[in-house]
Amino acid sequence: MWLDWHWAVGFAAVLGGAGVVARGSSIAWVRSAGAFARETALVLALYAVWNYAGRQSVVHVNEAFANGRRVWDVERFLHLPSEDSFEHALLPSVALVRFFNVYYAVAHVPALLACLVWLFVVRRAHYPSMRTTLAIATGACLVVQLVPVAPPRMYPGLGFVDAGAVYGPSVYGKVGTGIADQLSAMPSVHVAWAALVALAVIVAGTSRWRYWILAHPALTVVAVTATANHWWLDGIVALVILFAAWGIDRAARPALARVRARAMAAPALAFDPDPDRLPTPV
Repeated sequence: MWLDWHWAVGFAAVLGGAGVVARGSSIAWVRSAGAFARETALVLALYAVWNYAGRQSVVHVNEAFANGRRVWDVERFLHLPSEDSFEHALLPSVALVRFFNVYYAVAHVPALLACLVWLFVVRRAHYPSMRTTLAIATGACLVVQLVPVAPPRMYPGLGFVDAGAVYGPSVYGKVGTGIADQLSAMPSVHVAWAALVALAVIVAGTSRWRYWILAHPALTVVAVTATANHWWLDGIVALVILFAAWGIDRAARPALARVRARAMAAPALAFDPDPDRLPTPV
């Protein structure tokens, strides 16, 4: 079971405080550990907000079911493939369904954390951009999730099967219980985070094999759909948000760098050591 938001907030506060204290240390490794602590605190804070915000949708059950049906209708209007047909194509293989249930339950958080650690330790130059992209994308996803949307598995009348409940393992219990919220299907944070991992590895990596990381978001899309936990549009909206966040970061980063450069240059300009400009002693 992943951390409850209470614990995540607590750990974020402790690590953030330790990171701030370590920033003023004269010991290099302490400053490095402090920087890592601050970044971990930020990730935990994002996770806590996501975990907490998702739980709030359970008070809007009727609205969530109405919105889920609207998503289904929009997908039919757009002639997107039917999720129930896709799910039923995989249901005959019990082992495959269970694999995707497990992948849905456990892959997204460890993969994201491993990616962030790799960036911070090995590809530090790329870390700030991906960290900021993660923050923007996750925040935007949370804003969208304020509109509750029920997942496909809650519509047996449309032909969907709750693959987790039938084949196991399931991360959900009754509505409002389990390790994650059940009525915040739109957008899919699973897909957004998996795509971020792939983006980071492709952009920051140097190996010719790095494109194999695309298997992670591909498997995630299959997992969230085959288990009837998300609509196609959930993943599509998540990808749009992620790449919009990346674009915002790429557009803003040069401007921020210029602002920082001017701020650092200002003190130097204030003190001009040119002896020709110094006042003549009396």
